[in-house]
Amino acid sequence: MKWGGYRSATAKKKAIIVVAHALAVIIWHILATGKPYHELGADYFTTRLDPGRETRRLIAKLEALGHQVTLQPAA
Repeated sequence: MKWGGYRSATAKKKAIIVVAHALAVIIWHILATGKPYHELGADYFTTRLDPGRETRRLIAKLEALGHQVTLQPAA
């Protein structure tokens, strides 16, 4: 029985490279700044987005796909 979620050896190698790169960047920043590592949190990228800008981006994307968008305030 084969364990793991990778369909090919190439995908597994790419995943290893991505994780190694992330670790290398973290280590470089720690050594370059002398500051300890600070985890930004799981929701860092979702909370830093400007809701108005994200709304406009998504509307433009839907309209580019041929949809007509009308917004209504949430109840």
